[in-house]
Amino acid sequence: MKNIAVIGSGTMGNGIAHVFAQNGYNVALIDISAPALEKAVATITKNLDRQLSKGAITETDKANALSNITTYTETKEGVKNADLVVEAATENIDLKLKIFKSLDEICDKNTILATNTSSISITKIAAVTNRADKVIGMHFMNPVPVMKLVEVIRGYNTSDKVTADIMEMSKKLGKVPVEVNDYPGFIANRILMPMINEAIYSLYEGVAGVEEIDTVMKLGMAHPMGPLQLADFIGLDVCLSILHVLHDGFGNPKYAPCPLLVNMVEAGHKGVKSGSGFYTWGHGTKDLIVADRFSK
Repeated sequence: MKNIAVIGSGTMGNGIAHVFAQNGYNVALIDISAPALEKAVATITKNLDRQLSKGAITETDKANALSNITTYTETKEGVKNADLVVEAATENIDLKLKIFKSLDEICDKNTILATNTSSISITKIAAVTNRADKVIGMHFMNPVPVMKLVEVIRGYNTSDKVTADIMEMSKKLGKVPVEVNDYPGFIANRILMPMINEAIYSLYEGVAGVEEIDTVMKLGMAHPMGPLQLADFIGLDVCLSILHVLHDGFGNPKYAPCPLLVNMVEAGHKGVKSGSGFYTWGHGTKDLIVADRFSK
């Protein structure tokens, strides 16, 4: 596999494109929005410059990586020669099913279709195609160029060969792939989201404040950042969506999202992406500020 198509040029999509391109793959980065594609290439360039300043890559490496990326606003044109398509669109089940149904119709019959979903069933996505054996999950972590883990999720009908090929390809990207089976939340979010939800419940019930909760987890459990700060980075709307998937998939009340999380998302406080969540975020802000509504 040498030709990769990435659907979606947002945070995850441009990060995935960056990693493939940096490792010598030909990448077609696809988005319906031309301005979004321009922003994605600018982000990739900025991130390559950061690697360059740290001595991790050379000017030649940067130039080669950028030359390996071609942008497209037409999906059919972008996936024409793809050996692998990685979908990194918004975490919305209806949108993903629509994308995979379309990809199945326009891609070569041997093309592997992967999704970067963080919680949605691979089996359900595969069911709308005629190539369920060639549909798989590749759950990259954010920021993609930095984080080593790739959760490789095999659906009910994903073949052994496709799984082995994706595991091997992930290693060639400098990642550490971990194979998991297709159950709600997989492993990463099945464990992470209940922890974040419990942290939100602790705040909701007045057990401790935002900074106190995060400090306990950072200093007591050696987490690089606290669960509330991490939730802001992930996006509170994404956290809520994943908790709904877990709750619906298992039917267990322990996965029910905290009412505070529901209210924050409905009020538009989604974390870093909206400028406010459990913390206030702003460009150029050196120190995080606990949002006014949580300040004592």
